[in-house]
Order: sequence, then structure tokens, then C-alpha cells
Amino acid sequence: MDVWSRSSFRKVRRHALAWLAVCAALAGSGCGYALAGRGSYLPATIKTVGIPPIENGTDVQRIEQILTERVRIAFINRGKYEVRNDETGADAVLRIRIVRMDFQPSGLNQQQLASRYLVTIVAKVSFVDLKNPGQPLWSNDALTFRDEYELGSTNAVNGATLVDQQRSVADRITTDAARTIVTAIFEAF
Repeated sequence: MDVWSRSSFRKVRRHALAWLAVCAALAGSGCGYALAGRGSYLPATIKTVGIPPIENGTDVQRIEQILTERVRIAFINRGKYEVRNDETGADAVLRIRIVRMDFQPSGLNQQQLASRYLVTIVAKVSFVDLKNPGQPLWSNDALTFRDEYELGSTNAVNGATLVDQQRSVADRITTDAARTIVTAIFEAF
């Protein structure tokens, strides 16, 4: 296997970042999943949850908007809580900041070009009871999500196929992240 030069790796990484940004911009709204667990160990005083827009500390655009939407939908699917777009009038607030998003080649084609990428998102998450301030009810400073995507053979990939594949990755990773966050909050007490 040939060793990648730094400039080749940077070009591939920039290309992957650009396509993920495009896919995030095109990602559809809403999803139809439901969480398997319906139990809740949250205090009974929490009836309204504020989920302000997620902060994005990366240069990947719109990923925070997709994840914010997925997290809100996951809470709504629980059926017991009113979800607000900010903290105003909320009993508890969920704060999330995406601190890192990485793309690493994880597979090479016959021409020794990246054909598969590992996408990693690291987020800082806290769920705070606003009626009893103090320690968060649940928090994780380095919640990590990973997924891989395949570019396919260089002869068969066109712009539309690549965008569809990347949109799928953004949808999968944000849906998985939302499920993980909400399940941890509801069932980790």
C-alpha cells in the first residue's frame, strides 16, 4: 500500500468536508423513528423541555440544525413532554455543543484513493433541571458518534450519487446521536 502524502490527504479531506456540507444543507426534515424504551426516570416536575439550537464548534455547516431537529423529534416522540425551542418557560433544558467533527479515510480503492470514510462527531451534552439549579441531571463532555460511508468505485460515482450517499450519512449519524442522547437522559437515572 502506498503512503499518502500530506497534500493528498488534505485534498481528500477538504473534498469530503465540502460534500458533507452539501449533504447537510440538503438533508430532509423529519424522520419517522420511535424510541424503543418509553420509561422515564426524570423528576415528575419536568413537563416542558427547552431544546435551544445546538452550538456548532466545527466548520461543517448545518450539521447542528439537522441534529437539533432530530433531538427535538426524539423528545416529542416520547409523548409526555412539551418541547420548546429555547429555555423560556421550560422546566429543564438540553444544551448540546458539537466540539469536533472528523473525516478519516478508512478504505482505499484499487487506485489507492479513499473510497470509504469514517465520520466522527464529538459533542458536549448537558440536561439541567431549571427548577432546581445546580448539578445537571445528566451530562457527558465527550459523547461520541461514528459512522462510515462508501464512495464506491471512481468510475460509477457522479455528483448526485455522492450527495445522496453523504445525505444518508448525515441522516444516519444525527438520528443515531439523537436516539443516544434522549435514551441516555430518560433511562440513565
